[in-house]
Amino acid sequence: MKNVKINRVGNTRFVNIPGVGVGMYSGMVGTFSAGNLSKTWEVEPEIVSGKEVVPYGVDNNLPSFVRDMLDENNLAPGILEREKGLLYGQGPELYKKVYENGEVIREWGRDAKIWEWLESWDYLRYIEMAITEYKYLHGYFVKHFPTRGKRIGKEAKIARLEVIPGVNARLGWVDSRKLEDVREIYVGDFENNCISGIATYPVYDKNDPFRTVSISYHNSYSYARSLYSIPSFWGSRNWIMRSSDVPQVLKYITENSINVAFHIESPAEYWDIQKDKIEQRCTRIGIEYNDEMLEEHKDEVLRSLANALSGKKNVGKFFHTISLKDDEGKIWEWKITPIDQKIKDFIEAQIRVSEKADSATTSGIGLHPALSNIMVDGKLSSGSEMLYALKLYLASDTTIPEEIILQALNETIRLNFPGTPWRVGFYHKIVLREEDVAPKDRVKQNV
Repeated sequence: MKNVKINRVGNTRFVNIPGVGVGMYSGMVGTFSAGNLSKTWEVEPEIVSGKEVVPYGVDNNLPSFVRDMLDENNLAPGILEREKGLLYGQGPELYKKVYENGEVIREWGRDAKIWEWLESWDYLRYIEMAITEYKYLHGYFVKHFPTRGKRIGKEAKIARLEVIPGVNARLGWVDSRKLEDVREIYVGDFENNCISGIATYPVYDKNDPFRTVSISYHNSYSYARSLYSIPSFWGSRNWIMRSSDVPQVLKYITENSINVAFHIESPAEYWDIQKDKIEQRCTRIGIEYNDEMLEEHKDEVLRSLANALSGKKNVGKFFHTISLKDDEGKIWEWKITPIDQKIKDFIEAQIRVSEKADSATTSGIGLHPALSNIMVDGKLSSGSEMLYALKLYLASDTTIPEEIILQALNETIRLNFPGTPWRVGFYHKIVLREEDVAPKDRVKQNV
C-alpha cells in the first residue's frame, strides 16, 4: 500500500493505515542495541584506525549512547545534576586526617604551596568534568602533563591534569582482559571511527610518573566487568527510554488527532534472527552492515502488516505466525491487539507508564526522592525528610565517589609535594534543623 506511512517516536512506531487509523508498534529493545547487556563486549578487540581497542559497549559507543539517551529524558539529567551538587558541597578544600578519641576526623586547612600549584591551572574545571564523567559513566580518563624541568635537571613535577571525555578515549586491548595490564590508551573521535586520526598515549605509571605525557583511567569496579565500568543507572535504561518516549507519543497524538487501532508487539529474539540474516547477506555481497538496515527492514515488515490490516478487501483475512520456544521454554510470539478507540484511556495508560518510568529512573540513579525534588504520591518531601535524607547521603554515598573522583588529583599532590599530609576533599557544611538553630541566628523574614 503506497500511502502507508511509518513515523518513529523513540522506540515506538506509528503506522498510518488508510481507512483504519494508526497502529502503534512498540518493539522490545533487541540485542542489536548499544544499550544491551546480553552481550559481553570485552570478549574481543575492536579495530579502529589499525589499533586494537577494548570496545566501550556493543558498538564501541556506550558513552554516546548514554549521552543521547539522557538528552531525551526530562528527569535523569536534573537528578544527576542535583547529585553532582550534593557531592560537590561547598567545593574542594584541603584537609588532613586527625585521630581524636578513637575517631577519624578531617581537619580542614590551607597550604600555600599546594594552592599556588592548583591555581596555576584550571583545577575547578578539571574537578567539575571528573564529577560529571564519573556520575554518567562511573569512570573517567585523566591526562597527566609533567613539567619540562626534569630535562634540564630541575625538580620534576606534574604541571597539570586534564579530563579526557569518555566519548574520545578507549583502553588498549590486552589479552589478559585485566585493567592493570593495559599499557596504552587511545584518544580520537570514536563516534566517527577516528577518521581524522587516533593518538596513542602510554598508561600513567606510578613508578615513573614524570617520564612523558600519559593517561590514567579511574573507575568504580562494576561486578563481572573486567575493564570499563557501567553507569549505576544502567539497569534502568529501558525505563529511561520509555519515560522519554511518552511525551513524544502524546505530542504525536495531539498534533495529528490520531486514533490508535492496533498495538503490535514482537519478540526481540525475532529481530535478533533478522539482524543475523541481514549481516550474513551483507557479508555475501561484500558490503558493511549498519543498524539502519534493520530499522528499514522493520518498517517494511510493518508496511506488510498494514496492508493485511487495512482496506475493505482484507475483511476476513487473518495474520499467521509460528511461535517458537527457546531453551528455557519461553515462547517467542507476535501479538496484534485491536485497541478500542478510547483516546482518553490510552493517554491515561501512557501517563501511568510515564509515572512508573519516572519512578524507575529515580530509583536507578539512586538518589532519595527527597533530595531529587521528586513528588511521591502527589506530595513533596518535608524539610525534616530532606534533612535526614541529606545526612544519610553524606554519611554513606559520598566517600567512595569522592575517593575515585579526586584520586588522580590527590596522587599528583603526593608526588609534587612529598611528605605532605594534605589532600583535596569536598567540604560539606552540615545543615541544621530550624529548631536546632538559636533564634538570634535564624534568617529574619521581611514582611
